[in-house]
Amino acid sequence: MSHIYPDSYRHPLPNGLYYDMVRVGPGVFVMGSEREEAYAREKPEHLVRITQGYYIGIYPVTQAVWKVVMNGHNPSHFVGDKRPVEQISWQEIVEVGQDDEVSQSFLSRLNTQYPVAEGALKNFGFRLPTEAEWEYAAKGGHRTALSSEQVQSFFKTNEPKAAGPYSAYAGSDQLKEAGWSDLNSHGESKPVGLREPNELGLHDMSGNIFEWCQDWFDSDYYGSCKKQGILEDPQGPDSTQYHAYRGGSWDGYPRLCRTSFRGDGRSTIRSYNVGFRLVLAQFSGAKIWNQLLKQNGYRKLFYI
Repeated sequence: MSHIYPDSYRHPLPNGLYYDMVRVGPGVFVMGSEREEAYAREKPEHLVRITQGYYIGIYPVTQAVWKVVMNGHNPSHFVGDKRPVEQISWQEIVEVGQDDEVSQSFLSRLNTQYPVAEGALKNFGFRLPTEAEWEYAAKGGHRTALSSEQVQSFFKTNEPKAAGPYSAYAGSDQLKEAGWSDLNSHGESKPVGLREPNELGLHDMSGNIFEWCQDWFDSDYYGSCKKQGILEDPQGPDSTQYHAYRGGSWDGYPRLCRTSFRGDGRSTIRSYNVGFRLVLAQFSGAKIWNQLLKQNGYRKLFYI
């Protein structure tokens, strides 16, 4: 039986808070960039097929949302309920807390204490986006997905290039319209949603705060991806020393705020320019869910 999924989802939380998300439909897109300003780690451009729809947060996780899930804990340097939470590590989001004050990860608490109850989405759970899911959404998702003719053209002539279908930043070729960098942030993070959204209605995907992704990071990963033709739902290399983050930040120059830029950091680092955005997706046998299901509490709720 097939489900008809809503185009948006508002997840209720205590104290009258909620987390708004939009659905990103399946499609094929050009991942990476070969623009003049692109780094080697963004090359070569290659085709990726997202086979399953998912929901992604309209905004990065704010301090208000983090606090209500984590019992009032707020590690952020720039304090403000509407600002993105920062100074949180990948490990604290995904695996386990790093200190006595917070011993359980954010995702573990969110999925066990505040799970999705809505009918069609009751078998969905929260996690970090993969790099592919993040970039696909930043570039417009299904609204800018390639046609079958464009896919064939890519293999025949290496066209279209990513510079054709997508803007440099999320929703615009002008960063001042899309987000915050060291040129306009006045040296601090900003409340979410103050800049224009992209084609999906997503805010702050270029600048304001870097966003952790689920994947391990490998600067040469795209080379192996290119050799596979259309790569379906890539989830990154099996293991490295670093995890990927995306999106640029308030203290970075505009080149880092492009939708294809790839950053990386150790899973335990905390920084006042790195936060995260949530994805809501179906539980399945995928690698990312196998990792998450090993956490305390998950086995009792979900089965694969």
